[in-house]
Amino acid sequence: MSNGIYEEEDSQRFYENLTPLLNGPNIQHVNLKGLKSRAIKTATRTRFGSYGWRSAVSSRIAPLTVYLGSEPVRLPKMTAVQKNIVENAPEELHKVLHLMRSLPFVHLRRQMGNNDEYNPICNLYVSVADSKNHRIAYMWGHTLRKPDKKPGPEFTMIHIPEEHHLRQQVLVLPEYNLNIALGTDYMGEDKKGFLRQAMWYADEHGMLGLHAGTKLVTVRDAKDDRLKRYGVFLFGLTATGKSTWSCHPLGLDPNRGECTQVIQDDIVFLKKDGSALGTETGFFVKTDVEKGLQEAMYNALIDRTALFENVMIDAAGNPDFLDERLCANGRAVIQRDKLKIKRGRRLVGISSKSINMPPLDDLDGLIFAFITRRNTIMPFAQELTPEQALLAYLWGESTHSYASQPLKAGESVRIVGTDPFIIGSRARKVNRFYDIIMDLLDRFPGKVRFYQYNTGGVGEILESYVEGEIEKKREIQKVTRVPISEMAAIQRGDLRGTNRYEKGRFGTHEIVACEDRGLKDFDPKKFYSEEQIESYLGDIVKGRRKFTEEIADEGLNPEIIRAAERSFEVSRRVKTKPPPEGLPQGELAESGEEIPWKPKTRPPRPLGRRYR
Repeated sequence: MSNGIYEEEDSQRFYENLTPLLNGPNIQHVNLKGLKSRAIKTATRTRFGSYGWRSAVSSRIAPLTVYLGSEPVRLPKMTAVQKNIVENAPEELHKVLHLMRSLPFVHLRRQMGNNDEYNPICNLYVSVADSKNHRIAYMWGHTLRKPDKKPGPEFTMIHIPEEHHLRQQVLVLPEYNLNIALGTDYMGEDKKGFLRQAMWYADEHGMLGLHAGTKLVTVRDAKDDRLKRYGVFLFGLTATGKSTWSCHPLGLDPNRGECTQVIQDDIVFLKKDGSALGTETGFFVKTDVEKGLQEAMYNALIDRTALFENVMIDAAGNPDFLDERLCANGRAVIQRDKLKIKRGRRLVGISSKSINMPPLDDLDGLIFAFITRRNTIMPFAQELTPEQALLAYLWGESTHSYASQPLKAGESVRIVGTDPFIIGSRARKVNRFYDIIMDLLDRFPGKVRFYQYNTGGVGEILESYVEGEIEKKREIQKVTRVPISEMAAIQRGDLRGTNRYEKGRFGTHEIVACEDRGLKDFDPKKFYSEEQIESYLGDIVKGRRKFTEEIADEGLNPEIIRAAERSFEVSRRVKTKPPPEGLPQGELAESGEEIPWKPKTRPPRPLGRRYR
């Protein structure tokens, strides 16, 4: 990428001119109590005593987000739209200075984390020229805690919803601990803006920011009948089930001492000892929740402390969490201490006392689980070797949702670590994950396990067609979704050690029986011909090849490249050919002979030890 479109001096001048404006006479410094009366003026009150609002923009504007600064923090690959935003950034930053002098703002100060070493202090400045924007600061403030004297860098986020929607954009200046959201009133931009900055800062200071939920699970081991406590990391792209499974009790047996303790549902900072520092006290969850299937989240949602965004609330104040006709990305801020399940006649909390994962020394083991959401041939569960787990982190496979990119919902996507908030080189993140995992395996043999869970389904067939100049998709065969109860049983069985796995078509071990229940009803052979299955598999491997090549160009560890090359052997028997008629692919099908994959550039020297 040419450096010509980046004006680093303009960014520096902007920051220097911005600093004195943050205490201008048009800026009111507020707390949550002071914000509440203003925010609820534009709210709908539910029958539970909670409040809900609607935003004009109902998802993050990820395609309009750019990073300004020196070479290491820039986007490795930009679209034409992002390039245009970068080129016009100096002019937009100048406008921001004018607006910071002119418009009325509220400033809310909160703190992330709760530990002895890293607790970023977050300063949100929201324009309230439109008074309904008070609710943005009010909702966001409930995700973090009141600041104290614990150590932490200062982060700043400026949010100006009033910028014209034609100039919607998010400008990230990582080296100045600054994010700016323009032309959108979606609160998720503020939540993710601070968390994105915190992950980058953590990466710069010896930790690794992960887009993952965490929990502690105590289970009765099937082999020795002893209680064992595991730390669980759940990676997943937005709206694939990360919050659902971070907050799910898994149907464990409390009468035998089993339990789940929820720690975090979104972002944590992994340390070399296997511990992870938490970030939030309030979770910003998707609200498509059913009472009988997601009990803890449902009880938090109907608590008076819940704050809703774009959730259907009828004239009588009844929220309908499954009605997505107006918006498919209904959200709520829920408090983690309101995650409760019924035990006898009373509700019992399932959140842990701490928002931090303890070190591996204090646990019986760690489990790293990668959530994907695919609807064709991906198994519901795969047991991974360390090598396969590193590739799962590298590929971050899933499909787009209405929460990530609404116009691409249902399309295949690969995002390193399923983390769309990486600043700079994505290969650097993979390399750091490799180093930490390999070190844990060396120091704690037999205590680290890896799985991949598919929260989508099997059997879907979509057909692409063009209407006018717009490419659309129609459903030919519906997906058979994995039931939540079945997925809970799968995860429960993996923790107890009762599931049965066999070598599968992806080269991993695929689940074939869960707690004495077979999974034959979900066998892809019941939905597709062998030719169709091979076509899907071939397309998936092609996509992995192409993505690995892209990340390799950013400096991927040669050990990981070799691991990827070994994994591609699973498709050697699959001939590359056009897909069968009427069988559109999750990947873009390509015709022609299959050729060996090679990285475009020679990768750097290894950053870690070899796989053993």
